[in-house]
Amino acid sequence: MTPTDAFHMTTSTDSRDIVLAFSGGLDTSFCVPWLKEQGWNVHTVFADTGGVDAAEREFIEQRAAELGVTSHLTVDGGPALWRDFVRPFVWAGEGYQGQYPLLVSDRYLIVDAALARAAELGTNAIAHGCTGMGNDQVRFDLAVLSQGRYRIVAPIREIQKEHTQTRAFEQAYLEERGFGVRAKQRAYTINENLLGVTLSGGEIDAWEAPGEGARGWCARREQWPAEALEVTLRFENGEAVALDGNALPGEKILAKLNTMFAQYGVGRGLYTGDTTIGLKGRIVFEAPGLTALLAAHRALEEAVLSKQQNRFKPQVARKWVELVYEGFFHDPLKTDLEAFLEASQAKVGGEVVLRTRGGRVDAVAVRSPHILASQGATYAQSADWGVEEAEGFIKLFGMSSTLWAQVNSDQGGN
Repeated sequence: MTPTDAFHMTTSTDSRDIVLAFSGGLDTSFCVPWLKEQGWNVHTVFADTGGVDAAEREFIEQRAAELGVTSHLTVDGGPALWRDFVRPFVWAGEGYQGQYPLLVSDRYLIVDAALARAAELGTNAIAHGCTGMGNDQVRFDLAVLSQGRYRIVAPIREIQKEHTQTRAFEQAYLEERGFGVRAKQRAYTINENLLGVTLSGGEIDAWEAPGEGARGWCARREQWPAEALEVTLRFENGEAVALDGNALPGEKILAKLNTMFAQYGVGRGLYTGDTTIGLKGRIVFEAPGLTALLAAHRALEEAVLSKQQNRFKPQVARKWVELVYEGFFHDPLKTDLEAFLEASQAKVGGEVVLRTRGGRVDAVAVRSPHILASQGATYAQSADWGVEEAEGFIKLFGMSSTLWAQVNSDQGGN
């Protein structure tokens, strides 16, 4: 049963229960007492999408209890993140505006976890800690509204109607009620999950070169190991199913690739893009595992798909990426596009060997029974056709261009 199905069966608009997507940070911590003072029974949900360690996960659970929530639930979001985002994203094979690998797409799985909890409680009220300045509010609200008749409460947007220095207000609000605020001062805004790390703020927002502190997982050049790293990925129907001969769930493969390729500085980039709300966004991102996955998948796909498939598929991919970036995760067109992407993967199976010495990763070997190789011909080496056939092909293939040149040359260029 989907969250939407359960919603239509069990939710009540009269309920005073509200589900808050909770991370334990300043914004969502503020939301708890604010919502309680508005008369809500606050139920927090933390969807662990790979951005925290065990100590941080324990802190989040303790923070929820300290703030006096009615209930708290921690959900493992890794399997859903792989199934619903990573798999079709790798099939698509394109970053947003050709660069950004959509590292904040865990938001949609956080929404799903919150909606599932709302269905269990029989409420239609959902809350989040997104501000009124960024893209995440769009992703969160659209992901909720496209799945049912829910009421969305956004406390940070509410206080922004009266307060310009919202974070200072939030901190004072919590301290006045006896809740401590973690002294976790950072020069950058950092988002981290199974997909990778994004960093913004400071000199990045000022269009300057990122400082040495603007770094997440990826090692600096002087820290790269001297020996090359080589790994083998096995794919079935376009999905990675094994790493170095060991069959693993997709989210485990991605986590291991993150650790392995981060040591070599793979997957780090500086990106400026057009945001959903119309501003220019500039971030440093690090996605070592996704970068490795994309390199392997593309090498295999290029070898087994037809020329026409390889030419057409990027058009579908770019639209799919735009929909996901802008919040249309549940739009019917996205589902339609995924049907094509999945169909294109029927023969994308085999093994790819990846190698890196640092900074970049190359697919150095591809093995598959579906490689479109001719038995009697090798490009630029040997052929099983004659010279006359080659000349005839060239003549017919280029006829339009040669006719244009002949006709216009005969007319003296007039």
